[in-house]
Amino acid sequence: MSDLIKSQNSAVAVAKQGAGGGDTHQYLTFTLGSEMFAVGILNVKEIIEYGNLTEIPMMPSFIRGVINLRGAVVPVVDLAARFGGKISAVQRRTCVVIVEVTQDDAKHDIGIMVDAVSEVLEIGVKDIEPAPSFGAKIRADFIAGMGKVAGKFVIILQIDRVLSVDEMALLANVAESSPEATPAS
Repeated sequence: MSDLIKSQNSAVAVAKQGAGGGDTHQYLTFTLGSEMFAVGILNVKEIIEYGNLTEIPMMPSFIRGVINLRGAVVPVVDLAARFGGKISAVQRRTCVVIVEVTQDDAKHDIGIMVDAVSEVLEIGVKDIEPAPSFGAKIRADFIAGMGKVAGKFVIILQIDRVLSVDEMALLANVAESSPEATPAS
């Protein structure tokens, strides 16, 4: 598993070096359940093995906990649960993709738990369709577009929206103040 992570991190580094202008953009693809998703490679910092999470009490179910990443506390979000599904089961290929999101001119590192990382793909601008207004299993504002790759669609995420720090903080406060989160006397 660690060899796979190292090769994926190398692919991310090489893709970032080559990510420039042009009519194509590079994306890291990964699976959640039976769906293929993608995030822009420029948002990806690294890929690490799943493990050593510290759970935080009274957090929403989609926040799995925090990890220590070279001395920094990084929250880990279960994307399947964030999209309104059930909490992901940890499997052999489960890993955490560390992404950098920008909110109010501040950069935040957040880990996203995914079932498996696939590959770095180049998707041409002409091969990206707009997000569907209905019918998707996730909120339409989370989708930047639908990339056509080898006759199938890859859901390209608007990662700054999916991992909105303000929205997740609001949801954490709601979870904290809900009756089931309050201990019984």
